This record gives sequence, structure tokens and C-alpha cells, in this order.
Amino acid sequence: MISQTSYSPHIIPVTENVLLKQIELSDAPDIFKTIDSQRSYLGKWLPFVDFTRDVQDSENYVRSVLDTPIEDREYVFVIHVRGVFAGLIGFKATDKLNKRTEIGYWLSEPFQKQGVMTESVKALMQFAYHELDIHRIQIKCAVGNFPSKSIPGRLGFQLEGVERDGELLSGGIYTDIEVYSKIKGE
Repeated sequence: MISQTSYSPHIIPVTENVLLKQIELSDAPDIFKTIDSQRSYLGKWLPFVDFTRDVQDSENYVRSVLDTPIEDREYVFVIHVRGVFAGLIGFKATDKLNKRTEIGYWLSEPFQKQGVMTESVKALMQFAYHELDIHRIQIKCAVGNFPSKSIPGRLGFQLEGVERDGELLSGGIYTDIEVYSKIKGE
């Protein structure tokens, strides 16, 4: 288990008002409060919302990230806008041998349509390409989730195809997932 006193979070400045800070256990209350207050909005596309019933669930998630051995740990960041928690962004399913990863993200409703997530993804892409020596980045979005899938479109990702019934949403409903990718240097 990682000791919070020995953990120094990585920080990525995005814009004058947006900052990415590597997740810490102290972020769990903000994560839970946001999920709990926006269940219908976030739950439409994010399956974990149904399983986040109290702050302990958010603490368990953060611990699962922090307790992963450092060589296997994924970078997960909280997004702060003007010092206020706005969402999460991070890597998942990183394959170091093949130098590829996937970026996942979610954003609180009040921060939508301000360019926060597009700029955050762009900053995380630069971190992946230049700090982690990643060659290929992938983003997956539900077919009907237009705000989410507009981000890879704006950032020059290529649509590779659709995973049929690629994600199980709330209520036991499967949704198709669009798969986008971008190669370093494109």
C-alpha cells in the first residue's frame, strides 16, 4: 500500500485555468460528491456510477489506483478548473511493450462546452508521447455520446471502427463503442 506521505502527485498545467493533478486519496470526497449529485447526467454513459453508492466506493477506487505497483500503475488525474474539481482523466490498458494506451475521461456537467476536456486530453496526449514514450493513443466513446466523441474528432484522431455491444451501461443495456486512435507524429 502506498503511503500518502511519500507520494508526490504529478501536475500538468493545461491552461491558465485548468490543471491536471495526479489522483490522491484526498480527492475521493470530491469525486463522490460530483458523481452523487449528477447521477442521471453521468450515469447515462458511465457504468461505474451505479456502483458508486457512498464516499467509501470512491476511496476504494482511488486506493485501487494508488495501491497498484508503481511499474504497473496507470496515471489518473483529477481535473481542476480555477481550483475546483471538474472531473477525471487518465490512461487505462497501457501496453508498455507496444507503446500504446487508452485515454478515458469524464467531466462534471457545469464544466461542459468550455473546452476543458479537449484541452485536458491534448495535454495528456503530450505527456504520453513525450514523457512516457507512447506511440499510439486510443479513445473509446459510446456511439450516441456526442459530447465525448467530438473530442477525438477535434484532436485529429482517426475512427478505426465500432465495437459492437462494447460496453454495458446502467440498466443492463449494451452500447456500441466507437474506437479512435492517433499515432505519435500525426
